[in-house]
Amino acid sequence: MESLHHGSILDTPNLLTFKMQHQEFEPPEELRDVIKCFWYTRMEFGESESSFKVLPDGYAEIIFHFGNTCNILYNGTLQPLPSPFIMGLLNQPVLLYTKNRFEVIGIRCFPWTVFDLLGLPSGQEGVHKFEHPIARLQSPLNKWIQTGRIDEALAEVKQYFLSAKSQIAKDSLLFKAGVAMREANGTMPVSQVAAAAHATVRTLERKFKQSSGYTVKDVSGLMRFEQVRNQLWQCPDSNLAGLAHELGYTDQSHLSREFKRYSGTTPAAFARKARNGKQAVGNDFVAFVQA
Repeated sequence: MESLHHGSILDTPNLLTFKMQHQEFEPPEELRDVIKCFWYTRMEFGESESSFKVLPDGYAEIIFHFGNTCNILYNGTLQPLPSPFIMGLLNQPVLLYTKNRFEVIGIRCFPWTVFDLLGLPSGQEGVHKFEHPIARLQSPLNKWIQTGRIDEALAEVKQYFLSAKSQIAKDSLLFKAGVAMREANGTMPVSQVAAAAHATVRTLERKFKQSSGYTVKDVSGLMRFEQVRNQLWQCPDSNLAGLAHELGYTDQSHLSREFKRYSGTTPAAFARKARNGKQAVGNDFVAFVQA
């Protein structure tokens, strides 16, 4: 959920009551052009409902969850999310709620591949509830999760996506564009992305919007934000002016405006929380922020 996304920071006054296990797994070679990684997270809470802030990044994720329900606030009321759901690209943080034991298997996809992989129309909703045959995995996955057989659960998921991938045609234009964008960490102008994909800007934008629901510029902005966020988590004392120059922002104030737009907080405040969080829980960059 940042789209249960890799990458949020624990932010809670009660860290000692919160236990977490997080693991990431490389996809098979045949899936690496559509899936960044698979991941598993287990969290243990107390009896009271806890909220998690999910920060934006440059990925879309398919989320299977087990144990206690996962809820989101709609019109002032907590409503349960189905398993699985898609956490798409976000323009601002999202709060999710759960308690007691909560476990997740996530499939972190490139945003221009996730909808084609499932045969679904693209959209801009941060949280996508959807009906799809993939939901049949919930029962067997739950069986493996309950017995602690995480490897078996992941093997089942990998096999499903290997089969799904074999049924869709690879779009070389989007693949080449995606490689260029990722290698440049979102700093490449749209015209250069189009050139790398051997396409016109108009063709690239049309196909990109059709596949992801977003423009190349939208996704590039999230990729850049993700790089700043990751750097500030790993090195809270990083020089912001240097980061702005490295990642193609106009200046430090431009970086700060964009960071606050996506995260709801300033880079300095985020760095302080990262510094305090790392002192409390170690160096792992985990998938949730507890608010």
